[in-house]
Amino acid sequence: MLLITSFSICIIHMFLYFFKDLSNKIFTFPEETNTAHVRVTTSRQDLRAVTVCFRSFTDLNRDHSLFSLATPSAINNFLIFKKAANGLFDLWARGKANKVEGIAYKLNTWHSICSTWDSTSGLMQLWVNGVPSSKKFTNSGSNINGPIIIVLGQEQDTHGGGFDIKQSFVGMMSDVHMWDHTLSPCDIQNYSNNRSFTPGNVLNWNAFEFQIVGRVLVENKQELCQ
Repeated sequence: MLLITSFSICIIHMFLYFFKDLSNKIFTFPEETNTAHVRVTTSRQDLRAVTVCFRSFTDLNRDHSLFSLATPSAINNFLIFKKAANGLFDLWARGKANKVEGIAYKLNTWHSICSTWDSTSGLMQLWVNGVPSSKKFTNSGSNINGPIIIVLGQEQDTHGGGFDIKQSFVGMMSDVHMWDHTLSPCDIQNYSNNRSFTPGNVLNWNAFEFQIVGRVLVENKQELCQ
């Protein structure tokens, strides 16, 4: 009986893992799958504006999702999607997309990525390593309304599912924060440059609630020797 109990706990920890403080931690997505992902929990179900920031590292040269927020009414309610073409991203808000081109983006390098959207103006913008893209009109006039499901590692083609292996993320991700307003350029640059900033009030990496499905690892950040 004791052996069965221990084995059951192991299985639970493999597929369902909750953590709170992820300071100095990273998520590692080690392989292509159409299942493995991190589902992030938030109590917020109505957002007039959004800023999302995170750091990611990958060698993928194909399409892949970096941040996917879906509701039943709009699968791509807020999506940051890296296209295969060098320096090309798709930014989605409320089910509509805009391309952002010419971004300086190298493989096998940590990048600080932020994106903002405001429902009043409808403007969306991408920041990579503290450098802004051109602002693009995407969608205006309505908020992001729940039930919200946020997924890291996969792109939602249905609310909470519909994953495509060829859009999965393979690599490492850390320092995920989300705010219910558009951050100022100075705040985004402070985040990007690892200076002091106010943590996200929707998602906070230092008080993170999440569920792991499949082979996604929580590891210590890699510190390079000086």
